[in-house]
Amino acid sequence: MLKFQTAGESHGQGLVAIISGIPAGLRVDLNYVNRDLKRRMGGYGRGGRMKIESDAAQFLSGVRHGQTIGSPVALVIENRDWSNWKDAMSVEDRQEARDKYKPLSPPRPGHADLAGCLKYNFRDARYVLERASARETAARVGVGALAKLFLLDFGIEVASHVVAVGRAALPPGEFPFDSVLALRAKEEIVLNCVDPATEERMKQEVDFATENRDTVGGIFEVRARGLPPGLGACSQWDERLDGHLAQAVVSIQAVKGVEIGSAMENATHFGSSVQDEIGYNRQESRFTRKSNRAGGLEGGMTNGQEVIVRGFLKPISTLRRPLESVSFETREPVKAAYERSDVCVVPAAGVVGEAMVALVLARAFLEKFGGDSLEETRRNYEGYLTQVRRF
Repeated sequence: MLKFQTAGESHGQGLVAIISGIPAGLRVDLNYVNRDLKRRMGGYGRGGRMKIESDAAQFLSGVRHGQTIGSPVALVIENRDWSNWKDAMSVEDRQEARDKYKPLSPPRPGHADLAGCLKYNFRDARYVLERASARETAARVGVGALAKLFLLDFGIEVASHVVAVGRAALPPGEFPFDSVLALRAKEEIVLNCVDPATEERMKQEVDFATENRDTVGGIFEVRARGLPPGLGACSQWDERLDGHLAQAVVSIQAVKGVEIGSAMENATHFGSSVQDEIGYNRQESRFTRKSNRAGGLEGGMTNGQEVIVRGFLKPISTLRRPLESVSFETREPVKAAYERSDVCVVPAAGVVGEAMVALVLARAFLEKFGGDSLEETRRNYEGYLTQVRRF
């Protein structure tokens, strides 16, 4: 079974990820992995931290001579900002450095600060925020890139684009997958939108938030094509693939909602206008659909259409004009603490969304087809495709 874990703090020495279950024989393209890490760092409205970091993955295990060997893959991403935080984030409790520990209080609204301090019995939110920080997602993107490389080996592609920033949004309609995929090759990320005119309006939303010492959220869309029908299951509630995808995307920091297909629009229409009618292409010996309002998932399973998942990202919580909070010591009203921050992170969240969707899809793929080596997985997959074509 494919599974992964991450470790590390925002200003610690680095981030670590371990992923197990990837079959032996997968070629690991380090440039591809690092390209995704670079994409996560980019975008209009990012803060000063991104000028310090230059994320790159170093593989410690599970890869030899450019390919996976079937054992757990471990990677580390160095935090370059660590040099400025050695005393504040020291593992040892050093008396002589205590005045450099950089405690953070009072708690900031919208962050994990207060809930985490109450949970762990801390009076210093630094202990909570360092792990709750979205910096952790760099590790997810690293292992997510491996999942994407695995899926690519079977002709399955995953890509993302930004649908909305603040009040600026793409017009209704589905953009071709290739136009979304092409964004990956762009050197300047900007806001990762397929339409230049809409992207310009998105930039204006970011500018407005910056001028007002505020932040702005938005919506990103992750799409996956080339998936076979039948990944996931309808037998039990916790086997449904749409549930796994929703949980994975909403686990991304600041994401507060998930949509699959055109779920919100569907909810306001009658059933006769929202189901994807079925046809059959005799030349290609395959079933077809007239639309994809279900987002490629029916009954908790892929149906062969593109999988389409949207993440709804709230404006991030660290504001340059701090909001109301309460002092831990006096319980009196005070202004919240301020930490260096971004204004807009929607494109970066989209890259993290790609990673999470790819990890879920790769796990579902391996649960169905298995295989200790890539060749074994491929034999099982091709046998299934033959069954589907002969249906």
